[in-house]
Amino acid sequence: MSQRFISSKGLQKIKEKLDFLKNKRSEIAERISDAKNQGDISENAEYEEAKEAQAFNEGKIIKLEETLKSCVIVAKNKDQDIAGIGSILEVKTKDQTNVFTIVGPEEVDPNKNFISNESPLGEAFMGRKKDDIIEVETPGGKVKYKIIDIR
Repeated sequence: MSQRFISSKGLQKIKEKLDFLKNKRSEIAERISDAKNQGDISENAEYEEAKEAQAFNEGKIIKLEETLKSCVIVAKNKDQDIAGIGSILEVKTKDQTNVFTIVGPEEVDPNKNFISNESPLGEAFMGRKKDDIIEVETPGGKVKYKIIDIR
């Protein structure tokens, strides 16, 4: 099991999701019980749906518990001169300027420009400094990024 880096905020979100899923167990158990009380379960769609929901929920719980076991909590990078997990980077390409936040894989959110330190772009930024130029292979071809600022 490889280590996964995560912020304390990301860890809290995972714990909250795990609590939610564990609390959902009783609701699913009740659905299974109600479906059993309807009689023959061999052709009972409600029973099958509830059992599938139970299996799906348990699978998610197992995955989150494994994630928690392999997480390494990292504090925001205190050296703002070097890009690391928790760094906010303002970068410029030939066509535009973007702001990315480097996070662990569990916290990725493309809508907020939260990129994983394990992604090609995140890996390219890790350990770099302001004014560095990085070339990254993207689906659309190679793109050059210049780091304008690190916060």
